[in-house]
Amino acid sequence: MESPATDDRSLQRTALLVTTLSSLLTPLMASAINVALPAIGREFAMGAVTLGWVASAYLLAAAAFLLPFGRLADITGRKRVFTIGTVVFSAASLLAGLAPDAPFFLLARLLQGMGGAMIFGTGVAILTSVFPPQRRGWVLGINVGATYAGLSLGPFIGGLLTHHWGWRWVFLLNVPLGLLVLAAVRLRLKPEWADCRGEPFDWAGSLAYSAVLTAFMLGFTWLPGVRGALMLLGAAAAFPLFILWESRSAHPIFQARLVRGNTVFAFSNLAALVNYSATFAIGFLLSLYLQYIKGFSPRTAGLVLVAQPVVMALFSPLAGRLSDRHEPRIVASLGMALCAAGLLLFSWLKPESGLGAILANLMLVGLGFALFSSPNTNAIMGAVERRQYGVASATLATMRMVGQMLSMGIATLVFSLFIGPARIAPANYPLFLKSMRVSFLVFFALCCGGVFFSLARGRVR
Repeated sequence: MESPATDDRSLQRTALLVTTLSSLLTPLMASAINVALPAIGREFAMGAVTLGWVASAYLLAAAAFLLPFGRLADITGRKRVFTIGTVVFSAASLLAGLAPDAPFFLLARLLQGMGGAMIFGTGVAILTSVFPPQRRGWVLGINVGATYAGLSLGPFIGGLLTHHWGWRWVFLLNVPLGLLVLAAVRLRLKPEWADCRGEPFDWAGSLAYSAVLTAFMLGFTWLPGVRGALMLLGAAAAFPLFILWESRSAHPIFQARLVRGNTVFAFSNLAALVNYSATFAIGFLLSLYLQYIKGFSPRTAGLVLVAQPVVMALFSPLAGRLSDRHEPRIVASLGMALCAAGLLLFSWLKPESGLGAILANLMLVGLGFALFSSPNTNAIMGAVERRQYGVASATLATMRMVGQMLSMGIATLVFSLFIGPARIAPANYPLFLKSMRVSFLVFFALCCGGVFFSLARGRVR
């Protein structure tokens, strides 16, 4: 049966528990894998490029399938797709943990991405379906906070598991956690939400969408090579044709009218894309800076970088509650402005920069991201009808995944232009610092544009 937002506190607590645990699970694994990468590379004899696909395979699959699975959830049931996603993610984690070779392992990562797409594309939609609008920002803040808690705990747990039991346990740990989520869904989360039940699914549009998005992400990843440029040109040429096709479909996978006729939805998603594009590579750049320039060990560098997600986790519920009481556009724009200020300060990093200043700036960016993310999510989910919750949730998650890959692509492109294929060594430390400075300035400019998009969305309420 279909269920509207309810005052059933037991159901609300169960939905919050299930979605929060799943929001903790996937980023925890993603950040834990970063610590385990050297051990994975040694066991499977992976080169640097192949090792990079350990993360990219997951992100690619998740981004390509998020919107189709979000639409499928609106038609067949959000709880059903969430449940199947948890099963796929847990099974793929088991396969990755038992993988005999690199190709099998990377295939398991692709399957994990598909399962993650089902979870990301429905979790926020389930929360929005259960909680009334006046409490929505608070619960979305808790959900976002769980994501950042996973990012914070990941390096510590990943290092602990890899050191004592081996890298395979980073994946095997997901199996009992997935079973716990499934048990809670099966025993306590009884209703179903399918506000588009009976409508046809756009298979042709889904395949075209996944193909265009995959071509775009691969093309950007392969820059500045000719192959990357050709792939990007192909994606750019195909996208208008895809929009034209979808605009003529009675039940499209990509609902262009949501973007054309809904300023809040369009600009909130654009602000999310810009924010993730500008901030995701901070950890990557600072990890290299702390280890190469400051001479910190990987464990010490990881402890320093934890400062940002810890602040995110602590302040996201508060930011969500603020967006329930005040205009989300203002709260989110303030958060984006704080992120921009932090990025500008990072562009001034020098070899002699103090650790206290670095920690303070990481906390500033963490506070800015917390103030932006929860209110922005609240604005997006409040800008659509109930029947579009799955698509809206999946669109936001797609913006996050694409933004993360764009952020890494920008940093990699700048390194390619300044350092080239050479390894980072004392002889080219000045070039590394220059690359890092340029990257942070590009991210600062992006974030300033993001403040404009955030303000331009108009009043949410």
